[in-house]
Parts: sequence; structure tokens; C-alpha cells
Amino acid sequence: MTVRVLVVEDEALAAEAHAAYTARVEGFEVAGIARSAAEAARFLTQDRHVDLILLDMHLPDGHGLGLLQRLRAAGHLCDVIAVTSARDADVVRHAVAQGVVLYLLKPFTFATFRAKLEQYAAYRARLAAAPTEVVQDEVDQLFGSLRPASGTAPPKGMSAETLREVTAALRDAGTPMSATEVADAVGASRVTARRYLEHLAETGQAERRPRYGGSGRPEMEYLWR
Repeated sequence: MTVRVLVVEDEALAAEAHAAYTARVEGFEVAGIARSAAEAARFLTQDRHVDLILLDMHLPDGHGLGLLQRLRAAGHLCDVIAVTSARDADVVRHAVAQGVVLYLLKPFTFATFRAKLEQYAAYRARLAAAPTEVVQDEVDQLFGSLRPASGTAPPKGMSAETLREVTAALRDAGTPMSATEVADAVGASRVTARRYLEHLAETGQAERRPRYGGSGRPEMEYLWR
């Protein structure tokens, strides 16, 4: 079933970008865009079906958490992913207390954004398949769906988030990619991308091979296994 998403973001370019990102993820569609708390509240009271809200915390007419509190009081139980630059630990704490299922910090790449939506989709799929009454293991699996897959732990000095982004870019490409191409896809330097690609190759998750055709020394390319 398609997940209908309401983007709540006051900055026009960011709102359009988040909507465009959402439309690129399979199984999701944009229900609408709200540029303020009041506009979001009106949207949700007009009998429009929304499954998920992508909620910015800094809105021109109030804080995102204030909007969320009012929505909950009005009986709106749609899920919420915070998409914000708010890094205050107290904001994060209150977001969790009010039922925000995931928290995505700006700025981010499309790969990171997609990973969050895929985590949410996995959670919904498990929830839909769960029996009326669940046992502890099933509850653990449901909540575990909202956490990134552990996979192979990155070596010391590597970022788990960057590793997920590089992995997603390579996996979704379906064709071999060079370090330069991966760097462009995830917004990192070529040196950084190559380091993470080498890690994937060394752990057997990607295949490394030379790319011929150019002048000089052949460039290495990587293919997801």
C-alpha cells in the first residue's frame, strides 16, 4: 500500500526538494506540502488521508513540536519523521516523547533520506503482517525495523552513516561505479568515497575491478554483489 506523505517545511526550496525526494522512493507519494503549522493543521482537518508527516521543527508560526502536540490532541495519529536542523538534545527528547518515529538532521543526501523512508516502510510492512496479539519477539522485530541494519561494523574512523550512503549509492546503481561517481552521488570527496568502497570490497560486499578505456592508468570501479 502506498504511503501518503505530508511535507511540512517553511523554506520553499527545501519543501520542494523533500517532496521530490519522497516521490523518488518506491511506495511513497506526496499528499501535499504545508509551509506553516496552521497550513498543516488545515490540511489534516480536510479529510485528506495522510500516513506520514515529514516535519520541520522551525516553522514561521510555531515550533514543530507544538504542532505535533495539537495534532495528537485532535486525534491525528499519523506517524512523524522529524526532518530538521534542530540539534538540541532537549528537542530530540521531546520529539521521542511525542511519538516521532525517526529523526533526520539537515543537511542530508538523498541516500540518507531514502534510507529513513525504507526503515519506515519496513516497520509498516511488519506491522501490517503482525497478528492481532503479539509476543515479545514480534514486538522487538517491529521496533527493530525502525533501526538501521547493523551490517558489517565500519572500522575505527569510519562513519556508519557515510557507509550506509555509499552502500546505498552503489547498490542502487546496478552498474559499476568509480570512486569519483560515488563521491558525486553522496556529496563526499573522492578520497573518502574510495576508502569506503575499498572497505566494501574487502568485506566481500562489492567487487573491485579496473576500468579500461581512458588514457593512462586504469581507474578502479566497484560493483555491488
